[in-house]
Amino acid sequence: MKYCLGIESTAHTFGCGIVSFDGKILANAKDAFTTEKGGMIPHEVAQHHEDVKEQVLQDALKQAGIALKEISLIAYSRGPGLTPKILGVGQRMAITLARQLGVPLVGANHSVAHLTIGDLVTGAKDPVYLYVSGPNTQVIALAGGRFRIFGETLDTGLGNMLDKFARDAGLGFPGGPKIEQLALGGKYVELPYAVKGMDVSFSGILTKAEQLLKRGSSVQDLCFSLQETCFAMLAEVAERAMAHTGKKELLLIGGVAANKRLRQMLDVMCSERSAKFFAVPLQYSGDQGVMIAWQGVLQHNAGESRTPEKADLAPHERTDEVDVTWTTKA
Repeated sequence: MKYCLGIESTAHTFGCGIVSFDGKILANAKDAFTTEKGGMIPHEVAQHHEDVKEQVLQDALKQAGIALKEISLIAYSRGPGLTPKILGVGQRMAITLARQLGVPLVGANHSVAHLTIGDLVTGAKDPVYLYVSGPNTQVIALAGGRFRIFGETLDTGLGNMLDKFARDAGLGFPGGPKIEQLALGGKYVELPYAVKGMDVSFSGILTKAEQLLKRGSSVQDLCFSLQETCFAMLAEVAERAMAHTGKKELLLIGGVAANKRLRQMLDVMCSERSAKFFAVPLQYSGDQGVMIAWQGVLQHNAGESRTPEKADLAPHERTDEVDVTWTTKA
């Protein structure tokens, strides 16, 4: 049996995942940088990753029940990511291990890996993807050998916007889970609804929410209203993409896919148009090494690999810049 070790280090999470070449998930170990107040400072995140990387690797090997020498392929996140400093922690570890083991090395696009792990764990065949994470908010579908972006945020990603509001409200980082919990006790206050064609915008919504917070509006009410407004926007553009492409599946991926209210709203939308809704299971919705490992297997099986000397980074590589070589659906 052949196994791939995937190393994730694009943002606040350092992860190591192990999958077999036939798609069996053996291990999903990770450790995330958190704060009680404030947000992410790049050099602190990078130091966190340096501090935990060896333990996370050992945890993954223990979960998988295999020895390091049984690994046949190393994959790492080459981008996109917050900074090269943070990305470089995983890159350097991958290079070291590939040299030590004498095995092939693959650099994976982090965003594309979110899409392909979604396919693997949900069984979706040819969906429209709604990718919602910290820096990313995109509606994507596979067409003509590329993942085509049918709509996206014009400013900040939804996850980052929610984290920014949480930071201003003194909720700490990451903000999404805390906002989801507080929203359960809130009621609606009006916020801007910003859908522009197939694109969305969150900066004006954030500005209004911050203004209302300073004026004494309830944090619970603002959390509820942020979710209801932004999630309705996402449901609208996702439904329009499904109508345009004729696809009958919607797959929610990325860290914000963990939000139960977002899942509920999208499920209702899909039911009303006789389509299937899939959401990545919670353990695979955020950043983790499993998705990097599986994307590494796909690229390796399609004939891709690189030497440690050519193990580069691509901090700004977009989803639609990646050639999809591993499936005939493209």
